[in-house]
Amino acid sequence: MRRRLITSTLAVVLVVIAVFGVSLVLVETRTITSSAQESVDAEALRIVSIVDSRLIGGEPVNPDILAEQSGAKRYALVTIPGRPPIEIGTRPSGSVIRGYAEGERGETAVVEESRSAVTSEVGSTALIIGAVAGLAVIAAVLLAVRQANRLASPLTDLAETAERLGSGDPRPRHKRYGVPELDRVADVLDASAERIARMLTAERRLAADASHQLRTPLTALSMRLEEVALADDLDTVKEEATIALTQVERLTDVVERLLTNSRDPRSGSAVAFDIDEVVKQQIEEWRPAYRSAGRAIVRSGKQGMRAIGTPGAVAQVLAALIENSLMHGGGTVALRTRVIGNQSVIEVTDEGPGVPADLGARIFERAVSGRSSTGIGLAVARDLAEADGGRLELLQQQPPVFALFLSREARSVTRDAEERPVR
Repeated sequence: MRRRLITSTLAVVLVVIAVFGVSLVLVETRTITSSAQESVDAEALRIVSIVDSRLIGGEPVNPDILAEQSGAKRYALVTIPGRPPIEIGTRPSGSVIRGYAEGERGETAVVEESRSAVTSEVGSTALIIGAVAGLAVIAAVLLAVRQANRLASPLTDLAETAERLGSGDPRPRHKRYGVPELDRVADVLDASAERIARMLTAERRLAADASHQLRTPLTALSMRLEEVALADDLDTVKEEATIALTQVERLTDVVERLLTNSRDPRSGSAVAFDIDEVVKQQIEEWRPAYRSAGRAIVRSGKQGMRAIGTPGAVAQVLAALIENSLMHGGGTVALRTRVIGNQSVIEVTDEGPGVPADLGARIFERAVSGRSSTGIGLAVARDLAEADGGRLELLQQQPPVFALFLSREARSVTRDAEERPVR
């Protein structure tokens, strides 16, 4: 591209120089020739005037007097009727420029100048024009190289940026070049880089969330299947199989919700549901794991509560909190339900050491963990709660108390207001 830009620019300059340079040489040649002709004509007329004035005054006319008074520098031939011709200077050889003048008494003067002097002057002028044209060509080449570099270097940078995007490096460069068209391309590439970065981040986040969210129901399902394999009583097998099927349905719900959130985090399927059923299902699902760890999981608080949300999402949030207490907490884990205003609250607490003071404000951030864990569970739980219109908070660090706030069903709020005694 650089070579093309330089070649095209140089070609344009050469054409311009050829057209205007040749025209200028022709004009100058004609001007110099006309000037020389006018000069010899003027000199012939001046000599005739001198001769005429001396003849009128009866003064002698000879070559020395004429050369001195006229200042003639060229060859001149003066003819006076009845007298021999008078020559001034040396007659030039070859092609000449001739000037002629005639006086009142019939005298004539012919002035001649060698055309070589005119040719020499024309050559000097052409040489000057050629030198100027050469400087113009050099300047044009330098400007063409600079302009080519100015245009080619940004294109090289843009090509490298596109190559980086293709190789999986979506970092925008935010580099501009002062050329509107190139800056537009850079804007588009930067926007594409940011979009690709968001897509890659979303894909990685989906993979991490899926890995974390599917681990718990798969583990619970595996434990139920082990119970089925070890059970001898048919009723026990049926009971464990029923629970296993419920967990399979929950696993399906987890997968569908992950895919839905990956497409549009704002899309939700909030309904009015019974909190007791979700809490009971989680306790039954996690009781074997706590029993294996020599710990207990219990519930307390207000019953018969209903809330607005997605049962599957609420179950996932509670599962994340219960699993967090199993891994990092200690003693008995308690799920407590209560009402605060027009909100239903589910609290999860344990008897462990609690959340370190330096992690209290950052406990729901991704990749933040006080121990050897992924740091994803609580972040995913918070996102699920917010997607359902609720919120997840850490009410107390020691002992830890996590609370899930959900909007209450309108009928429940009205019923509580009717049952409240009037004072």
